[in-house]
Amino acid sequence: MSDAESFHEYARSRLPMLARVAYLLTGDPFLADDLVQLTLLRLASRWEQVSATREPDAYVRRILYTQHVSWWRRVRREALPVDVLPERAAPDFSGDAVTALAVREALARLAPRQRAVLVLRYFEDLSETETAAVLGVAVGTVKSQTRDALARLRVIAPELSGSLAEVNR
Repeated sequence: MSDAESFHEYARSRLPMLARVAYLLTGDPFLADDLVQLTLLRLASRWEQVSATREPDAYVRRILYTQHVSWWRRVRREALPVDVLPERAAPDFSGDAVTALAVREALARLAPRQRAVLVLRYFEDLSETETAAVLGVAVGTVKSQTRDALARLRVIAPELSGSLAEVNR
């Protein structure tokens, strides 16, 4: 199989996962599509080296999260905050529309690093060590960001308190 064919096969198989994670990070389906496209474009330029490794998913996650961090650093200087976020039409990942909407709105109100840590830990089900490796931070930073993000969620989204209690177990 040629490199191009193997890349296309890999991209097709990982597209749903990448789209879901990108949406959870950005909170916007259009920005999520852009983030996935940029990630796949960067991956394609290095596919020959990446495909030789046994774990290309880790490399892809790293690209996705570093590109997202680059975006929010740029946007932080340009965007104006709003009190009420517009409702977005998106797939319901949890099966419970009310909870899914509350989770999306709550994630959107967190700091980008806290959001990334929660998405990696609880939606991608990565360990603290894996999360730290993806984000390029220490394990202690992951722990403190998780603690702070969950505490912030308790304040900004008290309706999720039952879900947060399950996370802490």
